[in-house]
Amino acid sequence: MPHKITVTIPEILAGSRLDNALSILIDDNFSRARLQKLIMSGECVRDKQVIIKPSIKVKEEEEYSITIPPAIEAEPKAQDIPLDIIYEDEDIIVLNKPVGLVVHPAVGHADGTLVNALLAHCAGELSGIGGVKRPGIVHRLDKDTSGLMVVAKNDFAHKHLSEQLSSRTLTRKYQAIIWKVLSPMSGVIEGNIGRSSSNRKKMAVLRNGGKEAITEYETEQIISQGVASLVKCKLRTGRTHQIRVHLSNMGHWLVGDTLYRPNSFKTLRRGKPEIFDILHKFPRQALHAEGLSLIHPRSEEELSWTAPLPDDFKELLLSCGVNINMKKG
Repeated sequence: MPHKITVTIPEILAGSRLDNALSILIDDNFSRARLQKLIMSGECVRDKQVIIKPSIKVKEEEEYSITIPPAIEAEPKAQDIPLDIIYEDEDIIVLNKPVGLVVHPAVGHADGTLVNALLAHCAGELSGIGGVKRPGIVHRLDKDTSGLMVVAKNDFAHKHLSEQLSSRTLTRKYQAIIWKVLSPMSGVIEGNIGRSSSNRKKMAVLRNGGKEAITEYETEQIISQGVASLVKCKLRTGRTHQIRVHLSNMGHWLVGDTLYRPNSFKTLRRGKPEIFDILHKFPRQALHAEGLSLIHPRSEEELSWTAPLPDDFKELLLSCGVNINMKKG
């Protein structure tokens, strides 16, 4: 059933935009964007008059009522797909996504996705993200990237986790196997990222435009006289394909990355030929989301998780003579 929330504008908020005032006066279950949609859809009333402009200026002691409609059913269908759940409570789910699982339904992947799996797993527990009974995807991993993701079960958690992503208090650490060895072996990569003008499937580092992107990296092990290396990356920002784009822009493509790899591998041939061949045949980008840290949206407790390397990643390292037991934590 729909429910109504009524607020009175205090003196301190007089002159503010309506959407901003409501976002402050109404509890944390509703984001400003969600409130804007409700206002524009005719759910906000003042003195029996429907207000549809989120930008109007409010006055002291004005009373506004906003109707919250019940969450509608999500369009994607629930599907019973096994999930590796690391942590779960009433607000969030932390899971270890396997290689090959697409996060969200899209063209070419109408079902069989993480969202379909979560709808089945969370049956009856989702209170609605933006008015729809669906899991809140705070950040994504590419289909062929494995590792940790956090998902919100309600608007309250989704809003807080999204804010942490923006303020960089939600941190993500990755393990990557790249061609050659970075110089210097540790550092920070900065470069705005936006859509490539030459290939719309790719992102690129842009001189003009794009969004700020910052990646920290540290070389952990050198493989076969420098043919490749194992690198730890930490995201300060979360742009699409960020690690893949930043590293490829420096000439250090992810092993197995068919989208960003170079046209020729001649300059990469070094070390033992058999090790080069093993790396060259790896069928997906060698990238794993190993670590995740955040502040719990309700308890405000600092939480951290780690996910072990998937089997194919470990087997690749072992085949290249890397002692994975000696890998830095």
